[in-house]
Amino acid sequence: MWVSDITYIRTNKGFVYLSLITDNYSKKVVGWCLWPNLTSTGALNALKMAVECESVSKELIHHSDRGIQYCCNDYVNYLNGSNINISMTENGDPYENAVAERINGILKDEYDLAETFLDYNQAHEAVKSAINKYNNKRPHRSCDMMPPAVAHLYKGQMKKHWKTKRKPSIDNLSEM
Repeated sequence: MWVSDITYIRTNKGFVYLSLITDNYSKKVVGWCLWPNLTSTGALNALKMAVECESVSKELIHHSDRGIQYCCNDYVNYLNGSNINISMTENGDPYENAVAERINGILKDEYDLAETFLDYNQAHEAVKSAINKYNNKRPHRSCDMMPPAVAHLYKGQMKKHWKTKRKPSIDNLSEM
């Protein structure tokens, strides 16, 4: 499964928009595009990068929110033409696209993409560097502490190292 989302990057001249395609298994960013506006071109360029760089199987699912970029004819036709199954959130709830949202947060919080950049070119270089470091150096708790690029080559189930912070449900409290 690939998950997709778009986030904004701030520049002194206004916002630019980062479209990401992430492999849900390994958490590797497999396609990305920084684009000056929210037209579907940026999202489609990220998808094209992912398809060109990755092998696409008939079982592949592309999951996104219901943004107009993902619902437009060009994007849907490209998915269908690449034999990629389409999945979308039910009602735009960010929790229904949590992996994609989390990757946005990691890139902004840990790799300084929340900063304000001088212009598009400076932002583009920062994004390229951030994605490279994220994919190749950052260990992931959900991928047996492997960086996404290493986990992407792995086959089988990976050990999860995250801590659950859930509170017991009301039903479970009555059993205690």
